[in-house]
Amino acid sequence: MAPDELNAPLGQNKAKKPPKLSVAAPQFLAGMLGLFGVVVIGWAAFVHDPLGGEPVAVVATGAQSPNKMKSAAEGDGTHHARHDGVEADASALSGPSAAGASAAPPKLALPPGAKTVTIIDGSSGERQEVVIPGSAATPSVPSRPSAAAPPPAPQQAPLDPKLMETTRHGAIPKIGADGERAAAFYARPRVLPPGRKDFPRIAVVVGGLGISASGTAAAMSDLPKPVTFALAPYGTDLPKLAERARAEGHELLLQVPMEPFDYPDNDPGPQTLLTTLSADQNIDRLHWLMSRFSGYVGLVSYMGARFSAAEQSIGPVLAETAKRGLIYVDDGSSPRSVAGQLAGGRGLPFAKTDIVLDQVPTPAEIDRALARLELTARENGSAVALAAAQPSTVARIAAWAKKVEDRGFVLVPISMVAGKAKSS
Repeated sequence: MAPDELNAPLGQNKAKKPPKLSVAAPQFLAGMLGLFGVVVIGWAAFVHDPLGGEPVAVVATGAQSPNKMKSAAEGDGTHHARHDGVEADASALSGPSAAGASAAPPKLALPPGAKTVTIIDGSSGERQEVVIPGSAATPSVPSRPSAAAPPPAPQQAPLDPKLMETTRHGAIPKIGADGERAAAFYARPRVLPPGRKDFPRIAVVVGGLGISASGTAAAMSDLPKPVTFALAPYGTDLPKLAERARAEGHELLLQVPMEPFDYPDNDPGPQTLLTTLSADQNIDRLHWLMSRFSGYVGLVSYMGARFSAAEQSIGPVLAETAKRGLIYVDDGSSPRSVAGQLAGGRGLPFAKTDIVLDQVPTPAEIDRALARLELTARENGSAVALAAAQPSTVARIAAWAKKVEDRGFVLVPISMVAGKAKSS
């Protein structure tokens, strides 16, 4: 029954209040902190965690640890362990670390290029050093050449600094102190078999290399070594092109622009030799042209019908050509040229173009010109042809060159038909 609140004595049926704590709040907090410290000290004393909870990274190398290598060695009764070709004494692997001591095991001698990676066990803190072989420890496997890979570059033909003179325009040819001439040093003569030494000789000069990329590439890849290359002074990357051509076995000529009859309507280009200039001015321009690249055996005129017909203009140029130890080739652009008559008096090796193969640049006309070239060579004992480095022209010359020697001719570089002309 519920207590009778009306009859109960006043104040004796009230609920009792809970007893007050005898410990103040600051004292309680201090006690909890002390208890936490005891727990931490106990954990450090009885739990083995040398890393103190620091983060670790485990690297999977696929290599055996030193302990595993030791077990493998002990299993077969030996005292050595091998790893990737490196042999180590088993005692080095079973040192203080293997016995539980804290000292690290002595390091193994590593092969060249190898690296040591230290792996730490996150639970026990045990350190293990694993050797990862480098590129030097891995045997190299020779790769097979790809079918699409370009052939190796031919050996570079040498340049002789003794045959060069430094001018304000750059290096130009000169006769060496021992009398060596560029025409002889950079020549690439053919060794003819005894049965062919008396065959008619044909020299083909392909000019304009360095101007047309497609024509230059076709000439370099399709034409045989005896074909002579004439590089235009305005071409791109001429030194490298000249290097490659010489390394392929071709003789080189430098094309020299000269004044035609319809100049300036027909302008061969900058630094053209002109009849209106003095001899010194033309020689200075000639030096600029000569400095464009090195390694050529001579010069070949480009256009120049008016210039080559003027003795006072062409004479000093021929004298300078002889002084530089070169040969001179007349491109045959003018029947009025006096270069041939003046060359002999200066001791200058000289050759003149007999046939311009692509004067009409069609396959049929080029083939007819090649036939006339053979006829001229048979009649005179030798003949010189000139053509431009255009893909269609190069293709016809390349096809002709494969069969011409079967018809009783020999294809030779320009130096093998250039001779000292008789003075007149």
